[in-house]
Amino acid sequence: MSAIPSYSRQTRLALLSAGFRPFFLLSALWAALAIPIWLAFFLGQSPVPTSLSPVIWHVHEMIFGFGAATVAGFLLTAIPNWTGRKPLQGGRLAILVLLWIAGRVAMLFSARIGAGSAAILDLAFPLMFLAVVAREILSGRNWRNLPMLGALALLLFGNLLVHLDALGVARAAEAGNRLGVATLLMLIAFVGGRIVPSFTQNWLAKQRPETPAPAPFDSIDRAVLALVALALIAWVLVPDSTLAPWAELAGGLAIVVRLARWRGGATLREPLLWVLHLGYGWLGLGLLLLGFNGFEPLLPQTTALHALTAGAIGTMTLAVMTRASLGHTGRPLVAGPGTTTIYVLITLAAILRLLAPLGGGEYVPMLLLAGAAWSGAFGLFVLLYARPLAQPRVKDEAPQPT
Repeated sequence: MSAIPSYSRQTRLALLSAGFRPFFLLSALWAALAIPIWLAFFLGQSPVPTSLSPVIWHVHEMIFGFGAATVAGFLLTAIPNWTGRKPLQGGRLAILVLLWIAGRVAMLFSARIGAGSAAILDLAFPLMFLAVVAREILSGRNWRNLPMLGALALLLFGNLLVHLDALGVARAAEAGNRLGVATLLMLIAFVGGRIVPSFTQNWLAKQRPETPAPAPFDSIDRAVLALVALALIAWVLVPDSTLAPWAELAGGLAIVVRLARWRGGATLREPLLWVLHLGYGWLGLGLLLLGFNGFEPLLPQTTALHALTAGAIGTMTLAVMTRASLGHTGRPLVAGPGTTTIYVLITLAAILRLLAPLGGGEYVPMLLLAGAAWSGAFGLFVLLYARPLAQPRVKDEAPQPT
């Protein structure tokens, strides 16, 4: 693995010196704000300025707004480590950030500016970002990470499907959002399968050398990724088929088996680690719930979906953002009380969101509590990490690997 190149000293704004800085900060800010906005739309407390239905807008912005920005922050920071090339900084990074912001504004006010204008403004960011990542990976001959281009292309296509629905071309918004969710989940399965056991092994070697190391990547891991991919493909393309629940159960069980090989129980005293295991566990639980519900719909359809979104995506994004923000700004890799509170809040948000449809007359209060916990988690990230992300590194040593 190549060393991370030095960041340019000529970049005036520290916030634009690395991709994770603006994108992690903005993705967390949007995650904290978008949920209260959606709740106001959903409960009829505010006029809806978007041309999408409140639910479609909500899912779109969580996936192609918040989720895509988190992916951008991660990849723009990780790719220099993979390729040895200079990171995207300064003005070019600012253009990407502005395109993402323009997309969020356009989607929020699409009823006023028109669905066509909103589509152009919103799709500009994923198109440009795909081009940037393709250039870096191909120029760096980093063939191992070519699947990242496929994932970004799928996110772009899923986003396009939502816009085609808004334009009246095809009834494809739900399929597009489902494709976006599935792509983020596959990235969690793929990238999480690298970083969770790696970080766990490094910590165990220092703190608990008597504990066996996590199992190395082998044929079992390849089989797990294949089963998860099959489950997600079935969920996207044929969610009501007889194949889908079997594939989803197989994928969920495979995740549980894989997670059990990573010694997560030995990391309970280190929040930066157990939250990664927890996030990966949400992926397994969500797939299992999808499968069980496919055989016998005992739970509301949204229960499994929110285990995968609020649970897996919400937890893993915060786990990665906090760890990367600490390491790459030169801070110690230690979760203080504030960061631990972030993890507790996102876990509470996911649990409440799963239980809300089962609350009967308490549905709306539980939904509001879940939204408050979610916004609290991401809002607290903004409060705690805005200053480190906006300031230069506190050390001159090389950043921690992503």
